[in-house]
Amino acid sequence: MIFNDTFRGKKVLITGHTGFKGSWLTIWLAKLGADIVGYSNEIPTTPSLFETAGLATRIDHRIGDVRDLPLLMRTVEETKPDFIFHLAAQPIVSLSYSDPIGTLSTNVMGTANVLEALRLLNPTCTVIVITSDKCYENVEWVWGYKETDAVGGRDIYSGSKGAAEVVFHAYHHSFFKHADCRVRLATGRAGNVIGGGDWAKDRIVVDCMRNWSEGMAVELRSPSATRPWQHVLEPLSGYLALAERLSKDPSLHGESFNFGPRAEQNHTVLQLMTDLSKHWDFATPEDAYRVTDNIPFHEAGLLKLNCDKALFHLQWQATLNYNEVVRLVGQWYFDHYRKHADMYALTLAQIQEYETLATDREVAWTN
Repeated sequence: MIFNDTFRGKKVLITGHTGFKGSWLTIWLAKLGADIVGYSNEIPTTPSLFETAGLATRIDHRIGDVRDLPLLMRTVEETKPDFIFHLAAQPIVSLSYSDPIGTLSTNVMGTANVLEALRLLNPTCTVIVITSDKCYENVEWVWGYKETDAVGGRDIYSGSKGAAEVVFHAYHHSFFKHADCRVRLATGRAGNVIGGGDWAKDRIVVDCMRNWSEGMAVELRSPSATRPWQHVLEPLSGYLALAERLSKDPSLHGESFNFGPRAEQNHTVLQLMTDLSKHWDFATPEDAYRVTDNIPFHEAGLLKLNCDKALFHLQWQATLNYNEVVRLVGQWYFDHYRKHADMYALTLAQIQEYETLATDREVAWTN
């Protein structure tokens, strides 16, 4: 039984539901039988998975900014959610350089507002705050970062995610540990997430799919950068598994968890582009991209997570291998651009395939 049927008939509030990960989470939770309220200040890209899949008519879709504390509080009071997934954020590294204040206000104060609303209202609710693998102070060592490693950041985006984690733990220790607290909270950290329906600025897979759909090569600015690529459904399964367990196990209250792919998922940007190009109509991979070595802003060359804590406490582990990730991503975009497929149906089909693979491989959250 998927996630022990925990979300069926439950009210779930998702902030940032119009974004890439938020839209996938919305579709998956709807499939699991949840009653979903979405809270977001805008549809962040054109096109977007949210619009392509027609999600506005399938859920309680609300426009609101996480920096608007009174509106956020009214939404929580009115909807009385059993679960909250806080994904609302400014997620683009390059944009953090042009709009540092907007990035900080959304990622840090937006998270603080969610926590403040919970402090003031004290609802009976399980809350998962999503930050990023970039919350860690990255010294580019070869082993994975653990949840006890220092947070920080050399760029504004990373710093905003590290600060969000600091705010979360300060709120937890200051306000959410008393005996009368009905709120249970945890944070989830993940990164290098790829999947169909992402059209955000300055993401390599997105740039590829846009260019390839028009028959053009893509420029690779950091071809040797190594990333532990994971399909969007991997961290989402972790967030859902964490929410399900946290709702029943108070010992996880206030904890943070990493969610990352298998060790062999670490591949260079160049390798990923070569493998993705096989799912398109290129005679050779060299027709699909060209290397520029032009890096306009700082990006870490190496960053991976240690997920032993999630394995120990949640029995969570990644389901997909690298080739399956590449196939799912390539198929989604190819069917969108070339076949003009029903993307809500295709996204549901990929979620179903993921659940089936996880069940066949006896992943814990399917039992």
